[in-house]
Amino acid sequence: MAERTDHFKSRLAHHIDELRDLYLGIYHDEGAFQYFLDMLRDAYRARKASLRRRDLHEIARAGGRLSQKRIGMMLYTENFAGDLNGVREKIPYLKECDVNYLHLMPLLDSPEDKSDGGYAVSDFRKVRPDLGTMEDLEALTSACHRRKIEVCLDFVMNHTSDEHTWAKAARAGDMTAQERYFFYDNWDIPDQFQEHLPEVFPATAPGNYTYLEDCGKIVMTSFYPFQWDLNYANPMVFNDMTDNLLYLANRGVDIVRLDAVPYIWKEIGTNCRNLPQVHTLVRIMHLACDIVCPSVMLLGEVVMEPSQVLPYFGTPEKPECDMLYNVTTMCTIWHTLATRDTRLLRHQIGQLEGLPAGCLFQNYLRCHDDIGWGLDYGFLGWFGMTEGPHKKYLNDYLTGKWPGSPSRGELYNDFEALQDARLCGTTASLCGIESALYEDDQDSLSLGIAADLMMHALMFTLRGIPVLYSGDEIGMLNDYSYHNDPAKAADSRFIHRGEFDWSLCEQRHETDTVAGAVFEGLSRLIRIRKSHEVFRSDAAMYTVDTENDHIMGIGRNFDGRELLAIFNFSPEYCAAQIDTAGWQDITDPERDFVPGEGARMEYWLEPYGFRWLIRDTRQTV
Repeated sequence: MAERTDHFKSRLAHHIDELRDLYLGIYHDEGAFQYFLDMLRDAYRARKASLRRRDLHEIARAGGRLSQKRIGMMLYTENFAGDLNGVREKIPYLKECDVNYLHLMPLLDSPEDKSDGGYAVSDFRKVRPDLGTMEDLEALTSACHRRKIEVCLDFVMNHTSDEHTWAKAARAGDMTAQERYFFYDNWDIPDQFQEHLPEVFPATAPGNYTYLEDCGKIVMTSFYPFQWDLNYANPMVFNDMTDNLLYLANRGVDIVRLDAVPYIWKEIGTNCRNLPQVHTLVRIMHLACDIVCPSVMLLGEVVMEPSQVLPYFGTPEKPECDMLYNVTTMCTIWHTLATRDTRLLRHQIGQLEGLPAGCLFQNYLRCHDDIGWGLDYGFLGWFGMTEGPHKKYLNDYLTGKWPGSPSRGELYNDFEALQDARLCGTTASLCGIESALYEDDQDSLSLGIAADLMMHALMFTLRGIPVLYSGDEIGMLNDYSYHNDPAKAADSRFIHRGEFDWSLCEQRHETDTVAGAVFEGLSRLIRIRKSHEVFRSDAAMYTVDTENDHIMGIGRNFDGRELLAIFNFSPEYCAAQIDTAGWQDITDPERDFVPGEGARMEYWLEPYGFRWLIRDTRQTV
């Protein structure tokens, strides 16, 4: 016990001055701060010995977080294997996929009929009964740890369900509980907020407030009426939510995804997004983890433009989030597929070149959510692409409405007045595999599979941790059955949230099938990535001019090894102008690539083709 206490005391002593200054600077409440410190102490005492050993091990190998060998997969427990015990039984499949980072979508208790996909939590310390129990979650995390798999879990921090204990008490008239939310007797203050407060879902959930007829009160609901915004200006909200975060960490969760974190601080006269207090609170949460569970990482979900996203890393000396969702790059990749124009993607990746080595992104092509077109329209304007018409083109192309488009997606939150609809669909369906199968067109099917693999190869090349969306590894298509489910029909995101197709998965080693071609193709890319340290997250990354706007070029450099990666976003053969002397093609070692010393050539890529080329820069000529 003394040894355990010594670790806590030394970590607390190391951080106490900053912790006190930040906490009291925002809350000015010494009593609340002492409560916070006691809560940290209790959380540390409750941490199992195996997790404390994990903390010490992770501190010793902090550089492992930057390894190119980290490969993730995100999945819904119920869709993948029924419940948590089912996921535990499927760990061998995850290992076959070469996955060592498992992102479980929301699984905490939430009302079945108004959960927003699990993002309306009614109890932060209880698993949804149909998925299992907290004991089952601990059994899963322990089993994952034994197989060298990290576990990520969503933590919905901006709001609770209106069926949370606090919400029920507030509704019943408990003033202390009401102070945990934004409760008002009339519209005076809400109207002041709404002068500057944008709507998150103007089509499906307009407004930012909900009138509660049963108690005659108005409550802030930025997302949906059943999701009540928490008031983080109340220190007890912050204390208790941090306690809930640490409770989940003590169940063996390694990465905590902070959902909708930019929204947590509200202030009249602002848009209530990305306010300075948000960064202070995230930094305090990071310090809390450093003290109680230093192996645990914070993943920020910041769906904003890069200038607003990057500050959530904090600084190397004072980090906030350890990882961030690479949302804008994901959207830009789909823009590039639809336009066959890599200029925006090159510009977007170029903005990330100078980040410190420790800044980690979670990279992905698809996830549980929609694709929103938050692109750099100032940059696109230089090429005649204006926001409204360009969003319409992207949506028309990726839903198959544009003549000749092979994509098959559906719109989400289609609000015609704002021309701001978002997009849904699986990677395979958006790449054209679905339409090719429907039309029994083998040439188009080959193109669709090539586009799917090319875009995944690009994701594997980016700086950070690549994360597959469950089902993408076997080319699963859109699931249109949600249209017939009254509980889902209004939310087109369910088109890519279908049940995992285990019968299709059985074809994963048959390369003459879509499942086999995609699975074996991705497996080969993952093996290559894991074998070369030039893919590490702290390797230098930069864009390369291919002199062809259809072809994206990326360079990486680490410890004397250099990578040149090129990606053709056109369904036609295209040539890149590149210096080829001394390069080895690691995607196709059989290919005769190098023409001669110092030669320059047109290097032709197949439709939706790509290459990873590598050379040793330590050799002298």
